[in-house]
Amino acid sequence: MSLTEFETYLDDHAIIKLLVTAALLFVIVLILRKVIHTFFQKTDFIEEKKEKTLESMLNSIISYAAVIGFILVVLDQFTSIEKLLAGAGVIGIIVGFGAQSLIKDFFAGLFLLYEKQLHKGDFITVNNTFHGTVEDIGLRFLKVRQWSGKLLTISNGQIKTIENYNFDYMRVIEKVTTSFQQEPKQASQILEKACERLNDELYQYLKKDLTDKPYEPFQVYGMSSLNHEHRGYEYTIVGVVEDLVYWTAAKKTRFILAEELFEHNIFMSEQRVELNSSFKEKPYFNSNEKLT
Repeated sequence: MSLTEFETYLDDHAIIKLLVTAALLFVIVLILRKVIHTFFQKTDFIEEKKEKTLESMLNSIISYAAVIGFILVVLDQFTSIEKLLAGAGVIGIIVGFGAQSLIKDFFAGLFLLYEKQLHKGDFITVNNTFHGTVEDIGLRFLKVRQWSGKLLTISNGQIKTIENYNFDYMRVIEKVTTSFQQEPKQASQILEKACERLNDELYQYLKKDLTDKPYEPFQVYGMSSLNHEHRGYEYTIVGVVEDLVYWTAAKKTRFILAEELFEHNIFMSEQRVELNSSFKEKPYFNSNEKLT
């Protein structure tokens, strides 16, 4: 069968023509995605995170282009494209109202990329409600993998605020509340010692300048409250780390602080519990005391 005969056969069998068109578009999409992926793998002129983000967006554009192309082929089988375009004025008004959200999502997605608000792999908070890792940035939707493993899909047009935890550096901020019975000078000295240990053991996580000097090593920011929630003295410990290791650094920081405080018998904040009983001499106890 010659090419001309094959084309004539397809023209006479619309369903088969549509199936062949769909198969060809599917193969073309796969090939283009493979080419794009290979291109980014073999080049390093932009950062890896930006490469993944750009690759995700290009894949999205290719997919939408293939779908639109297939829709046009389907329409061409049942009506004249010229006639359809001639009536586009009236149809455009009708469809326009229904396509408002689609257009809104599309432009919102473009601005997300253009303004570099996030990249694939970033840990973000969306609308002060949803937390997770950016898995895919499309023209219409943003996909975020939550801590539980659930995949959250959000329309780009619904995104109001984004908190990005992966913008060059993050500041670890830990607060320690000691008992009112704990001598402040001793507590401060122990925390200073803990910071020395943090800077030694977590040196690899600290954000550094071009001379390999930490921007802001771990340090005791000072006493941030004399009466934190009526429970004790509050101290704040801070340190600037690389954004990609923030969560690991924060967990290790808390563990080291807990070890140092426990080792030096620092009394932590007390919880007063009122007892409605016949006790007269001691009507309450705190977390640093034992019931007998």
